[in-house]
Amino acid sequence: MAHRRDQISELPRNASRLTRLLAGATSLISLAACSSLPSTPPALSSIGHSLFGKTSTPALTGPIGTVVSDEPQAALTGHDVLARGGNAVDAAVATATALSVTLPSRASLGGGGACLVWRPGSPARSFAFLPRATKQNAGQDRPAGTPATLRGLYLMHHGYGSVDFGDLLTPAITLANNGVTVSHTLASDITAVHSALFADDNARALFSRDGAPLATGDTLIQPRLAGFLTRLKTAGVGDLYTGALATVFSTAAQSAGGALTPEDMRQTLPTENTALTSNANGLSAEFTAPPADGGLGAAIQYVTGASAQAAVAGWRASGSNDPDTAQTLLNDRRTGGGALPALPASTAFTITDRSGLAVACTLSDYNLFGTGRIAGSTGVVLGASPAQTPQPLFPAAILHGGKTLRAVIAGSGQNGAADAVGTAARAFANGQSTLPEGNGRANAIVCDGTSCHGLTDSRGTGLATGNTN
Repeated sequence: MAHRRDQISELPRNASRLTRLLAGATSLISLAACSSLPSTPPALSSIGHSLFGKTSTPALTGPIGTVVSDEPQAALTGHDVLARGGNAVDAAVATATALSVTLPSRASLGGGGACLVWRPGSPARSFAFLPRATKQNAGQDRPAGTPATLRGLYLMHHGYGSVDFGDLLTPAITLANNGVTVSHTLASDITAVHSALFADDNARALFSRDGAPLATGDTLIQPRLAGFLTRLKTAGVGDLYTGALATVFSTAAQSAGGALTPEDMRQTLPTENTALTSNANGLSAEFTAPPADGGLGAAIQYVTGASAQAAVAGWRASGSNDPDTAQTLLNDRRTGGGALPALPASTAFTITDRSGLAVACTLSDYNLFGTGRIAGSTGVVLGASPAQTPQPLFPAAILHGGKTLRAVIAGSGQNGAADAVGTAARAFANGQSTLPEGNGRANAIVCDGTSCHGLTDSRGTGLATGNTN
């Protein structure tokens, strides 16, 4: 489907060409998938303090898990974490931060998103990390939202991760320093908005070569972003929101017209809630909860077959953000009504590991390339303010039988994202093992009790690693 191409501005300058992706990572595609539990994963001490630097522990073999992402290099990064003994949430952190390097048009660290996490035998938890609008943005030509992604990932990792958070930033640092191959999706995004994007000197320097937009197969090197991630790894995520790095980032954002302050950074708080749930025929379907309201739309579509977009439009018109109220609407099968405006671009990924832990996430810059400007020396593309653009749909779903995983689904595709998740959930609940096609797009992992396989939308250029069939 055609993605909305929002107009914006730009940034720094590109360098030389590299043809390597991730050293040794392509071999991981042949590894088996998830679900079964053949042997106990190594103890954390055997992984080493640094997952990617200070250990000689060999990669795991056998069924280690599955990663599905719209962007192949990020998928391989997440799969590498699983291969080295990290769990699904560890892999999700690495995948999300890798996407900030490989797909900054949709998953910059200046944006936000939502994730759904499920552990066998426990209810799923919904994490929403949404950017905030600021008073200082009033009157700005391209107001920025506060960067919410890292704080949300940290909260999720605090509850479920098994490896030091800083270690999981190492792959993104390496990708930014050494360069990534420009994917078809990123190249298309640059081309779609390059006239506006290249009005900014920094963006033009990063995303063009000899004045032309970077093309598929070109190399994108981001030393400033690598430096920012390195400092973040050393100082910790808390420092970005409450310490010296908060001042550094807000000052850099101000220089790019973002008008953020250290107080804005402190007030950027993620939320954790019980997932929205529907139980029928021995199968539980759990969805991201408000304030990530795309999950409500997907849940309504799953239960009733009605339009997810209309359900979200009705919910937003009510002005509520209460998860309990949303659960009541779902229980009462209220479909809602109305229409949504054109929504921002997004990207989605799903992950499972050998223990059955499952994660589904959707990320967005609240506009293609956010504000189109980079926060100075940090190299971070500033996300657009939610006061200027409507909130994207952040739908995700996990289907399970208590301890047995059936499916993990995350949706993108702008206005059709929630419908894509709801439709896929209905199909998988009825025994289908392929992704139904519609207006939205979904990435999914489907399990049959003995093995799992990943599915990515056939209209895109994503990657599913670790498939058994």
